[in-house]
Amino acid sequence: MLQKTRVVARVLAISVAAMTLPAYAQSVRTEKNMSLELANRIAAAAVASCAASNYAVAATVVDRAGGIRAVQRADNAGPHTLGASLQKAYTSASARNNTQAMMEASQKNPAAANLVHIPGFLLLGGGVPVRVGNEVIGAVGVGGAPGGHLDEACANAAIEKVKDQLK
Repeated sequence: MLQKTRVVARVLAISVAAMTLPAYAQSVRTEKNMSLELANRIAAAAVASCAASNYAVAATVVDRAGGIRAVQRADNAGPHTLGASLQKAYTSASARNNTQAMMEASQKNPAAANLVHIPGFLLLGGGVPVRVGNEVIGAVGVGGAPGGHLDEACANAAIEKVKDQLK
């Protein structure tokens, strides 16, 4: 009887150990991220898209963690456009959402209005996440067009231009 109890205890211990293995396997993750080449292409495409409409803008592209990967500022773009584009890109990457949508949500929902108090967040249109499938690998922020919706249009045009690389 004692030997049978020991066997059962060992089997139980091995079973518990085996059940925890998947948890350990998940502690190391594989993630896609923004390459420098892709970031430069997106920034250049965003500035070019806005330039085609005679808007002098800055475009900042960040990786999935909000770290700067590329920045381009058009000739004649105001100095404020650099900071605005960075904050829009950071906000979008951090929240994994378009900044235009976040701005609209904060205007309608009193609880979301507190988002403006998060350091580095800017709730104006022009920040768009860059996705591979459903995974956000970074974001682009555009600042300087006469309206956040126009900044966002340039950001979306840039992402559309590189969509073949986002697979």
